[in-house]
Amino acid sequence: MRAGTTSTSHSRRALRSALSVVLALVPATSFAHGVAGQRFFPTTFAVDDPFMNDELSLLVHSLETSGEAEGSKVRTTSLGLGFSKRIFPGFGVQLDTEYLWLRTAGDGTESGFGNLAVTLKYQFLTSAAHETILSVGVSDEIGGTGASRVGADSFSTLSPAFFFGKGFGDLPRSLDFLRPLAITGVMGPSFPTQRTTGGVENPTTLTWAFTVQYSLMYLQSAVKDVGLGPPFDRLVAVVELPLQTCLNGDCGGRSRTTWTVNPGFAWIGKHLELGAAAEIPVNPRPDAGIGVFVLLHLFLDDLFPGSIGRPLFQ
Repeated sequence: MRAGTTSTSHSRRALRSALSVVLALVPATSFAHGVAGQRFFPTTFAVDDPFMNDELSLLVHSLETSGEAEGSKVRTTSLGLGFSKRIFPGFGVQLDTEYLWLRTAGDGTESGFGNLAVTLKYQFLTSAAHETILSVGVSDEIGGTGASRVGADSFSTLSPAFFFGKGFGDLPRSLDFLRPLAITGVMGPSFPTQRTTGGVENPTTLTWAFTVQYSLMYLQSAVKDVGLGPPFDRLVAVVELPLQTCLNGDCGGRSRTTWTVNPGFAWIGKHLELGAAAEIPVNPRPDAGIGVFVLLHLFLDDLFPGSIGRPLFQ
């Protein structure tokens, strides 16, 4: 009995020691919405967040492009709705859909829902010291859940992805005015579940999208009080670079890599975020005009911390 007890005791001590080493190597974590140390990462417009939390977003987007008939113009306006819910701290599900209006001058307006997208995301690292967030996820745009008259596909598209956010608050004090900078991004392929539709190949694409951010809020609160007052002391300047590369097929007659530049800003309140951005086409559609984004984002974890704003399982 004593030999067995001694052996068990040694095993327990060894296990505790191993766990202590592992825990010592893991950075301190926080799962508050978009927060790593003193850094707050705002929700952006066309580039998905690197974090997972309980949130509700409304996003209005408007863009004019050429129609199928020569000389015609189509104004596409969408109202996007996104809802994120944590199942466990750092892991949850995100639902995204949009209602679209396609208005062609002299030819009326078509409207309807786009396909529903369901995303599972796991925020596996949050480093306060290095202002870093890393996540992985997979999204399924479920074919046939939207209206074909507004361009919703009849097939599904699966998109595994890697998400990241990095603030530069760990730069040396000699570079103080660079410390409010941050970057976020997402990288991953998208695989259509149907190879062809109507004899046209559905291409596999690679998304590699980034944002560059300069936080006046961080400058004022964590670097130096430069005397900014409301509303500037709560602003984050954002430039998005959403790129998509077609990996096979004829790519719909477009360039292999398409992208836009989206300059804008976000204002961060206690319970919500407001934002606006322009969408400047670089090479997606030479005939496209300048688009507009307007964002309203609610922090459900702050609004309802004791109910729908907390993980289902702690």
